[in-house]
Amino acid sequence: MPREATVPNPGDVSGATVPSHQLSEALAIPAFRKLWIALGLSSLGDWLGLLAATAFAASLVHGYRGSLFATGAVLASRLAPAVLFGPFAGAFADRFDRRKQMVLCDLIRACLVTSIILVHSLPYLLAASFAIEIFSLFWIPAKEASVPNLVPRRSLEAANQISLVTTYGMALVAAVLFSLLSVLTRALTTPRSYFTDEPIMLAFGFDAATFLISAATIYSLREISEHGGVRGRDDDVEVLQVSIARAIINGWKFVGTTPMVRGLVVGILGAFAAGGAVVGVGRQFAADLNGGDAAYGVLFGAVFAGLALGMLLGPRLLRQLSARRKFGMSIVGAGVTLSVDAVLPNLVIAVAVTTIVGFFAGLAWVTGYTLLGGEVPDDIRGRTFSLVQSLVQVDLLLTLSMAPVIAAFIGNHHLSVWHTGAIRYDGVTVLLFVAGLVAVGVGVAAFKQMDDRRGVSVRADLWAALRGERRGRPRVGSGLFVAFEGGEGAGKSTQVQLLAQWLTSLGHEVVTTHEPGGTPVGARLRALLLDRDTTGLSPRAEALLYAADRAAHVDSVVLPALMRGAVVVTDRYIDSSVAYQGAGRVLPAIEVRELSEWATDGLLPQLTVLLDIDPAIGLRRFSEPADRIESESLEFHRRVRAGFLGIAAQRPDRYLVLDATLPMDQVFSAIQHRVVGLLPTTAAVPAVPLAGVMEER
Repeated sequence: MPREATVPNPGDVSGATVPSHQLSEALAIPAFRKLWIALGLSSLGDWLGLLAATAFAASLVHGYRGSLFATGAVLASRLAPAVLFGPFAGAFADRFDRRKQMVLCDLIRACLVTSIILVHSLPYLLAASFAIEIFSLFWIPAKEASVPNLVPRRSLEAANQISLVTTYGMALVAAVLFSLLSVLTRALTTPRSYFTDEPIMLAFGFDAATFLISAATIYSLREISEHGGVRGRDDDVEVLQVSIARAIINGWKFVGTTPMVRGLVVGILGAFAAGGAVVGVGRQFAADLNGGDAAYGVLFGAVFAGLALGMLLGPRLLRQLSARRKFGMSIVGAGVTLSVDAVLPNLVIAVAVTTIVGFFAGLAWVTGYTLLGGEVPDDIRGRTFSLVQSLVQVDLLLTLSMAPVIAAFIGNHHLSVWHTGAIRYDGVTVLLFVAGLVAVGVGVAAFKQMDDRRGVSVRADLWAALRGERRGRPRVGSGLFVAFEGGEGAGKSTQVQLLAQWLTSLGHEVVTTHEPGGTPVGARLRALLLDRDTTGLSPRAEALLYAADRAAHVDSVVLPALMRGAVVVTDRYIDSSVAYQGAGRVLPAIEVRELSEWATDGLLPQLTVLLDIDPAIGLRRFSEPADRIESESLEFHRRVRAGFLGIAAQRPDRYLVLDATLPMDQVFSAIQHRVVGLLPTTAAVPAVPLAGVMEER
């Protein structure tokens, strides 16, 4: 089993999408392209060898239990080397000729795979599988250490992402190829053929060929350095002396005191345990559904097709959902679908549901490792990853080897039901069903440990995320929050004052405020942001300053007023940043919104009034000298206007868009009509004197 697939490289999971031109740039480098080809072939051989070895082991024994025991033994032999030799493999890449090391490993693996074809023996299959994995352990670090020497630093992230996608993508290719080879060999073999009982021998032959081609490719790659770091360093020897057991003991001390990390570790281990159970009994599961080796390959491929979809599409589909919530919820989703998968009587439906299981697992995988890389402090990130990798290795070793054994002890049983046939409660069905329930429990536990939006309905939060928006925190207190937005000269300040007078006359406590500058800290930030002397301030710095002002504004003005039941009316809020810094400064609008929502802890107005006006008209309303924002180009203000209208179009239920060129009283009447339905108590609308109310500058 490929080491990169078993224990992902945290450096490869950034949670960010590498631009396509960087991917093309990395693949355009001839040396890296050759290494990429070798990686693809080596990974294809590893995955194909795993499928062939488990299928071959099951065919060498007889009976339901014997097949499961043999499968578990093969999987244990494939994972045990990582636990025993993992700490030593990396050091070899820093001390010996990496190119020769990789070529030698490929040649030895090819010979070992070929020998399995000739020696029809389960003990030999286990010994050869164990040896193959040892040499795979020494191949991977040599490859990883070679990449930084083949690509420039700016392309390193792209190269890592290509390597990750290739490693997992080859699992799907291997599954399809294994299924095709299984069908082909069964069609070609005859009753008198030596390989009659082993149709997957052709898969082993193809596996050996991939290693030979990989060896030839790497041998021609002279750009790989002859050796890595300095030989004989004492600190390297000291690293080799640190055992996995000690790393786990030290790591758990940190995990036990950090709820977020504790939730991540529990969730990752639970997800890998459930996945290990699926892989461990996959061959027998296909047989129970009246499928053979080809069906096993299809089910195996469905898992990895789902994984790929989950890693690529899941984060985009649920981008607005809190990552901490998404992690626990995805594990729950994987558990529920796994339990459903366990009791399905039809192979075609099982393949579809298995793909969904993989989708949720892939989403949990990428979310969990992104959280580890992005939210764990730098000074403890290394030991956290070390802990997780060590635990995952032990976790997979136990589940992959024990799952078939447990299923075998349960045995193969059917319960006859009058007039309705039989119900399966064999070992595989029971194991997968229970594994799904365990995953659900683990997901719930991880969710409770990591939830960063307590009090917000999970159902509403998920539905909002599917609609492409992040749901705000639940309504705070009994107050009402109204925001006014719009371009320069739209008349926001005038309408804020009119609304405040009217609401006060109805007996409501009204707090009027504005951004930037609604607090003492905000006043200083406002002076900095609007001063023409700060022209040239970078868009990102500007966005951060506005977010800082907004955080202080919500914490010291808006929230206290809402908690005591007041009506808060603000001149500008989050949408101004999305329109001005997003559309106007051409920053990614989603990033600007997420920044502001983080600053406000997701607090959104119940109503946003957008006063729309042509910038050419609005800017002419000013008689005083323009500030830094007002003095921007007309094209800038047109982009801002388009940004505001685009925001409002996405949520017409929460926005009131009005033509700001209409008479003042007509605009205000429309605002009154909308606001009166949001107030805790309604009253007759009294006449509001407009005299003395100043027009917005």
